[in-house]
Amino acid sequence: MRHKDTKGDFGKNRRPGFEKTRGNSEKKPERPGGHKAGGKPGFKAGFKAGPKPSSKPGFKPGPHPGSSPGSKQGKPVRSDRPQTGDNRLSGGQWLYGLHAVKAALANPRRKLGRAVLTPRAAEIIGEKLLQRVRVEIMEPGAIDRMLPPGAVHQGAALEASPLKSHDLDEVLAQNHGGRRVILVLDQLSDPHNVGAILRTASAFGVTAVMVQDRHGPPQSGALAKAASGALDLIPYIEVVNISRALDQLAERGFWRIALAGDGDTSLAQAVPAGDVALVLGSEGDGIRRLVREHCEASAFIPIDRSVESLNVSNAAAIALYELRRAGTSA
Repeated sequence: MRHKDTKGDFGKNRRPGFEKTRGNSEKKPERPGGHKAGGKPGFKAGFKAGPKPSSKPGFKPGPHPGSSPGSKQGKPVRSDRPQTGDNRLSGGQWLYGLHAVKAALANPRRKLGRAVLTPRAAEIIGEKLLQRVRVEIMEPGAIDRMLPPGAVHQGAALEASPLKSHDLDEVLAQNHGGRRVILVLDQLSDPHNVGAILRTASAFGVTAVMVQDRHGPPQSGALAKAASGALDLIPYIEVVNISRALDQLAERGFWRIALAGDGDTSLAQAVPAGDVALVLGSEGDGIRRLVREHCEASAFIPIDRSVESLNVSNAAAIALYELRRAGTSA
């Protein structure tokens, strides 16, 4: 049977259709002139009680005692709550986790806003990297409230703009020696899977990771955290059309392999002597038919019959290991 729609598993055994208590106290006598007519007893004349910080939606906290509104970048400012106003980075979003934050700070291509850190996280990251940004020192709970529920931030969050896509030819021009491997992700949308794939790709020295701009996940904090810094370490190429991009890779000498559970041969047998473009599809729909038709070969990962399929990030890790074991420098 020839090129059914590839489903999102990567093992050969998968069937088609891819997975105060108020104590009693004596009332103190009121001081003469202690309040004006209509005022509240016990308040000194001239003192105006303001609302609690959270009572009005538009409340903006002033500088924390001991802080300086004009603090220079890289100088920690102690704060119990997020700063507002001019400190916001237009179009920025929060990256979190020590590895993700450190990698973004070290990436000169990143446009950065401010960093909110616990004292320990600021110590771990170090003054050298923090020179690029305004630093606000907070307690972990205050950082929790700034991020999505459940975000594991490790005491570090950084406001940053998304990275601009790398240019394919520029990436290839910087990689002359040895075999080049590019991972092509066809409509993978889960940020945790894509982040894990980026981390694995960085570990195996992959040349670049390519995604479709409209159907790939945004460069969110969840993706950056799952990538553990790899989003800023490995070239990330966004293209309009995956099939057309595969043709461009073929013109540059890449052998294109679609990784699928119903592949024609094992990956070990499909690996060529030259550069490789390895295509991975989503777990739900797999590699699209047209994308698969733009590949020279389709390959599977042999797995035991007791397991129907592999998670796509696990499949990527095994495939990259197999490429290296087979003699490529992925």
